Amino acid sequence: MAAPGETGEQVGGVREVKSAARTLELLELLAARRNKPARLRELSEALGMPRSSCYAVLRTLTKYGWVRTDASGTLYGIGIRALLAGTTYLDTDPYVRIAKAALDRLGEQLDETFHLGRLSGVDVVYLVTRESGQYLRAHSRVGRRLPAYSTALGKALLAELDGPDLPEHLPAELAPLTEHTITDRVTLVADLAKARDQGHAVDREENTTGVQCFAVPLRYAEPSADAISCSVPLARLTPARENDIVTALKRARDQIEQEAMALELGQLDH
Repeated sequence: MAAPGETGEQVGGVREVKSAARTLELLELLAARRNKPARLRELSEALGMPRSSCYAVLRTLTKYGWVRTDASGTLYGIGIRALLAGTTYLDTDPYVRIAKAALDRLGEQLDETFHLGRLSGVDVVYLVTRESGQYLRAHSRVGRRLPAYSTALGKALLAELDGPDLPEHLPAELAPLTEHTITDRVTLVADLAKARDQGHAVDREENTTGVQCFAVPLRYAEPSADAISCSVPLARLTPARENDIVTALKRARDQIEQEAMALELGQLDH
């Protein structure tokens, strides 16, 4: 029999283990804070967890390298084991390897910044970034999470969803990241419909001022969970350049999907 407090509500027919859930919530909270270490009190209050329980989880995670502390032992941040786990995730995902090679080719061809992103809840997570050799102050890097509704990557994937599935990938409030961010649901739905019709999504300074992004979904899964994008400073974006970028993205998408299909067929043969 489980110890009191060790089990909770059922998830998918399986009883949830509360201690495991709390551990994951704590790690995700620390990861979300990025370079801002937190004190025990902040963490326990944010999670609604008793300080004694929170401290016990933190000490255990620190022992195994998933959490790190400062010299005083009072400030906590994400540890190196989280990096190793994340790296393994990327290294063992065959679709990431296929897309990375395609983004490298795109970078050599156009010398812009290209990304691979994956939809995760209401966010899109950046899995690969291929930086431009030209100056661009890029904010998107591997592991970074951004709201799907404000990025070309996210909108390309949201446009692939059926109507009933869309709300679960949108937050309760569409908060503005810049003055250009779409914060009205009706306007966003119309923008997603346009993206679906034209085969690519556009982020018009909605995530970063001065930067426009274009993205196409990768359809080796249904619905699509991955997309590739290109970020371009407005200062050097022309209609001709936009056409070249969108055409190159769609050509790369076709190549990635063909390689992904070949990979799946090869796995089935075995």
